[in-house]
Parts: sequence; structure tokens; C-alpha cells
Amino acid sequence: MVNVKTPEDCLTKKDIRDEIDRLDEELVRLFAVRQGFVRRMSELKQHPDEAFDAERIESMIEIIRKRAEELGLEADQADMVWRTLIDWNIAFERRVIAARLERNSQAASITPD
Repeated sequence: MVNVKTPEDCLTKKDIRDEIDRLDEELVRLFAVRQGFVRRMSELKQHPDEAFDAERIESMIEIIRKRAEELGLEADQADMVWRTLIDWNIAFERRVIAARLERNSQAASITPD
């Protein structure tokens, strides 16, 4: 198991950088897992317009902001990170869904000889 330090345990800049690097690795892994769910969602949605759901977005942001504050993270930072992530996810889903619809349309227009 990795020796995890708290901020208070870090006595040098190297200690802090090592812990930040460890956390960044974990964050990337978690974002990759999250993207798998976004990819799967794009397979289930039928139209690119389904990628944007303002009510869902604002509900998520409200929950994220509240949880961030509870954990001592500035709510504005969490808000900015999640809105960026959500915007990317929306664009990704729209691209994937549109490409699938285009492939399906092309396949349907091909007539057998």
C-alpha cells in the first residue's frame, strides 16, 4: 500500500509534490472511469440534443458545491471544474451520437445490387 501523507505530515516541498502527483494519478484514473459511463450514456441516447439537460446540470452543480464546502474545497473551484467537465461531456456525447446517426443513415441508404 502507498504511504499516504496528510498535508501536515509533509515537511518539504518534495513531500507535497509527491502527494499531489499521487492524487493527480488517482484523479486521472477516476476521470477515466467516469468517462466510461459518459461513453455508455452516449450509446443509450438517441439524439444529440439529449446530451444537454439544464435541470440535471444545475442539480449536479448544486450538490457538488455543497459537498465541496463540506470537505473544505472552495465551492467556486468545484463549480468551475465540474462545469468544464460537463461541457466536455456534452460535446463528446453530441459527437458520438451524431456520428452514430450518420453511420446508421448511410447504412440505411445503401441499396443492395
